Amino acid sequence: MNPVLEIINLHVAIDGKEIIKGLNLVIPSGEVHAIMGPNGTGKSTLAYTLMGHPFYEVTEGDILFKGESILEMEPDQRSQRGMFLAFQYPVSIPGVTVANFLRTAINARRRAANPEDKGIPIPEFRKLLKEKMDYLKMDPSFAGRYLNEGFSGGEKKRAEILQMAVLKPEIAVLDETDSGLDIDALKIVSEGVNALRGPDLGVLLITHYQRILNYIKPDAVHVMMDGRIVETGGPDLALHLEEHGYDWVREKVENGAAA
Repeated sequence: MNPVLEIINLHVAIDGKEIIKGLNLVIPSGEVHAIMGPNGTGKSTLAYTLMGHPFYEVTEGDILFKGESILEMEPDQRSQRGMFLAFQYPVSIPGVTVANFLRTAINARRRAANPEDKGIPIPEFRKLLKEKMDYLKMDPSFAGRYLNEGFSGGEKKRAEILQMAVLKPEIAVLDETDSGLDIDALKIVSEGVNALRGPDLGVLLITHYQRILNYIKPDAVHVMMDGRIVETGGPDLALHLEEHGYDWVREKVENGAAA
């Protein structure tokens, strides 16, 4: 499979302090890659950098999406090309319904591709939204609620998965999607991600815990420490980390034996 996302010797700083220190990663289309690591290792910094957050300065290296460097692109341009970020803490937007938010997002993409586009017709949008909500087993009333206003943790994450389903990105970055979820909500969100898996979607799943990987089976697991990928393996690596923690990885790094 062709790589949809390539991160090459990436260095990222915040307020002059280097957080990511030479990170390399390739995600092929159709694969799910998980990044694990202790808190404070730069996992969320990576997620925000991929989507072009202005607080994060790329000081060296490159990020290629479908073979094209995206470093000079604004976040909306990255989204229009097929990138998506599911936030660890999605924000509420009072007064804007889930349906209106999604229709506005679709129209923004359409007009980026064709400035003369009149936007998706309402009947077509309603059909699309119903199809995706049925697919994700979501109650139709969800579409009429204000985005994330009064939502539980699980509902916020389900809203993010619905956005993925409607916008159909080619690379989805899920930043600690399991954060704050009970086991039932975790299963529901995982089912949604699994339903969207396919040959045209690459997923970068950032997590601190192994438990979500019980439901979303990754093709590869990467350990991030001190701003770099220091260990890579299959799904069994996550189980090993759950049992033994990160000390053994830290020892390998200190001894210069890490990947």
